[in-house]
Amino acid sequence: NLMTGFSFSCQLQGQFHLNEMHKTGDVVLGGLFQVHFSSVSDLSFTSQPQQPTCHGVYVLGFKLAQTMAFAIDEINRNTNLLPNVTLGYTLYDNCLELGIGFRGALSLASGQEDQIVVDDTCVGNPPVVGIVGDSSSTNSIAISNVLGLYRVPMVSYFATCSCLSDRQKYPSFFRTIPSDAFQVRAMIQILKHFGWTWAGLLVIDDDYGLHAARSFQSELSVSGEGCLAYTEVLPWDKDTDELRRIVDVMKKSTARVVIVFEIPSRMISLMEEVVRQNVTGLQWIASEAWAESAVLQTPHFMPYLGGTLGITIRRGEIPGLREFLLQIRPDLHHNSSYGNSMVRFWEFTFQCRFAPAPAGWLEGGGAICTGQEDLGNVDTEYLDISNLRPEYNVYKAVYALAHSLDDMLRCKPGRGPFSGDSCATLQSLEPWQLVYYMEKVNFTTPSGDQVSFDENGDVVPIYDVINWLWLPDGSTKVQNVGEVKRSAFKGEELILDEGKIFWNFESKKPPRSVCSESCPPGTHMVRRKREPECCFDCIPCSEGKITNKSSGCPEDFWSNPQRDYCVPKKTEFLSYHDPLGICLTATSLLGTFICAVVLGIFIYHRTTPIVRANNSELSFQLLLSLKLCFLCSLLFIGRPRMWTCQLRHAAFGISFVLCVSCILVKTMVVLAVFKASKPGGGTSLKWFGAMQQRGTVLFLTSIQAAICTTWLVSSSPTPHKNTQYHNDKIVYECAVGSTVGFAVLLGYIGVLAFLSCLIAFLVRNLPDSFNEAKLITFSMLIFCAVWVAFVPAYISSPGNLADAVEVFAILASSFGLLITLFGPKCYIILLRPEMNTKKAVMGRGIVS
Repeated sequence: NLMTGFSFSCQLQGQFHLNEMHKTGDVVLGGLFQVHFSSVSDLSFTSQPQQPTCHGVYVLGFKLAQTMAFAIDEINRNTNLLPNVTLGYTLYDNCLELGIGFRGALSLASGQEDQIVVDDTCVGNPPVVGIVGDSSSTNSIAISNVLGLYRVPMVSYFATCSCLSDRQKYPSFFRTIPSDAFQVRAMIQILKHFGWTWAGLLVIDDDYGLHAARSFQSELSVSGEGCLAYTEVLPWDKDTDELRRIVDVMKKSTARVVIVFEIPSRMISLMEEVVRQNVTGLQWIASEAWAESAVLQTPHFMPYLGGTLGITIRRGEIPGLREFLLQIRPDLHHNSSYGNSMVRFWEFTFQCRFAPAPAGWLEGGGAICTGQEDLGNVDTEYLDISNLRPEYNVYKAVYALAHSLDDMLRCKPGRGPFSGDSCATLQSLEPWQLVYYMEKVNFTTPSGDQVSFDENGDVVPIYDVINWLWLPDGSTKVQNVGEVKRSAFKGEELILDEGKIFWNFESKKPPRSVCSESCPPGTHMVRRKREPECCFDCIPCSEGKITNKSSGCPEDFWSNPQRDYCVPKKTEFLSYHDPLGICLTATSLLGTFICAVVLGIFIYHRTTPIVRANNSELSFQLLLSLKLCFLCSLLFIGRPRMWTCQLRHAAFGISFVLCVSCILVKTMVVLAVFKASKPGGGTSLKWFGAMQQRGTVLFLTSIQAAICTTWLVSSSPTPHKNTQYHNDKIVYECAVGSTVGFAVLLGYIGVLAFLSCLIAFLVRNLPDSFNEAKLITFSMLIFCAVWVAFVPAYISSPGNLADAVEVFAILASSFGLLITLFGPKCYIILLRPEMNTKKAVMGRGIVS
């Protein structure tokens, strides 16, 4: 047996000696808090490495640990939440050191038993089912990377790095503090509110600061709300030279607003250098990490930090917490579950030492601690419950875990969420099962705040905006002046009470912080090379290069010749009052009048041979359609409106198709009459009688009507204000909507005209008795020549000239048809009546 001589047991590779607080229970929750500060360990490895030691006392961290203890004690006394279950806790001190925090997390997840015998039942404190912590983003990232592998739920109360929202990397991480992504957007809302488009950014050299810097730069780039004058990474250690360089950058910059992502203990070093260089006149914006730090609110720093605006955690109420904090006593807890943390806190608070006192302590006038000192007689941050912010986050984190456990234990067998509809039990609880309930937890705190987590483990975001008020007596007050919250409809919503804000400037008003002031009228903006887009110079506008942007005028206005105020732009369109418009209108009405006169002549002489012989019905239809052609040109004159834009091309297209259809039918009648005159051709006119002629004209016109209807329904022409032709003018025109629709409309007219011309040309050499074909051929040649010339002229004509070109083409082609087709007939009727006889018509060949 290979195992002979070996014990069936294993033991820890090493034992971590950590400051801790614990309380036994049926279910144990873990916690990681900064109660002390760390000291540097010997890493020479020439001897066995010593356990890291911690020194000093961080009062807020100790208070946070006590808040967790209070929350668990309150839950144990609550008969409605986790009835018949006693919660316990094991809290470790991370000493603001990643290595120590990691040791604590591993100890919480696996326990610290010296030896585990495989064949025996495990004894000792059970591993925790969830952890409240850690406070810093860097620690939370590292710890969650490992604990996430085992799906141990971890609820941070202070880690804000937006990177922790990545559910693929941190599947069991939750937090009761909003992500930095929201904090950054909240700060941008403040910058936007006060018009601060030029600011400096200082960040701590860790995940918290570096991710915040990237997020800030990205959000500003996307929103376009401002620019960063500089971005500096503050040194982790007290590098005096680097701090001096950074403060010098701040001093020389024109940015009056400074945004800082830093922790209080490191912020002190920066402020000492600011005081040394006497950098005043800055508006500070604090991240939630130091927004309420009491160590910075001193008479030494307040001349510089007075008026600071801060983004801070939502304040809450925790009834009964102060009484719980007052009841602790070293005599009750010395060498018990509180360990050394209580002793050090007591000695720090009362400035005494427990016996045996260090050498020289008594000789130096130091006092001995009795353990009976009264905390109520000491002015300490520990007992201040007027501004519970991180404490409130710890409180919510504990309750989130408790409510998840409660929901889990209320599961009914056979109706559970796990495989086989099973439920989890305390005896067989797996951490990932609690994560399932954490994702669905939803409860309301005694303060009325709803707590739930989104798909990334983030809490519903809301921040308070605070202001550092420096009072005349030298004291400091931190006051709420607003809030930033996410609204489902409005996005990030900023609410500020500006009347309460203290401004640390002589003017007692918000400072101006812009790289360049907006350009006045008459000048335009020119970007400075290699500088952010907020930095530009204002250059006077020249006559030839004035643009709407440079003048700063609204779209329909322009700068006056002196370029010191805006005047309305001139408007331009083909008007009835312009000389060109008057001429075209007069010509259109003249053509309409001539058509009416010719129609009257034909009606009056309708019984004469020349009118009867020329297919009087088609002639009347042709005259009416020509009259419509002349009148439709009036729709192209005057200010474009929706109805005129839609009607002008439809009326033009249908009128001309009606006209050309009549001419085409007349040409076909000429050919049919000629064939009928030949032997055996009598049936030609039978199949092209009056009904067929009317039907052909109606059918050909209805096709154009369908084209116009399709065009108007799919992409209708609309009025359009064109500013491309002239900077200082607005050209009103009708945008055709669909170029294809316009092209099909013209093309169809062209096809009919070409057919008329072709047939008339083919029968031009018929006997003189049928020579009206020559007149039709000549009229169609004029018609086609006008419209072939129209296309390039229309395309190359700007603005209202394009309308004038189209009106001219309509009038020219209409007059060409009117004169060539009806001129000779009117000449015979009016001036040569002797030729208007049946004998003369048959002999002269005017018959169609």
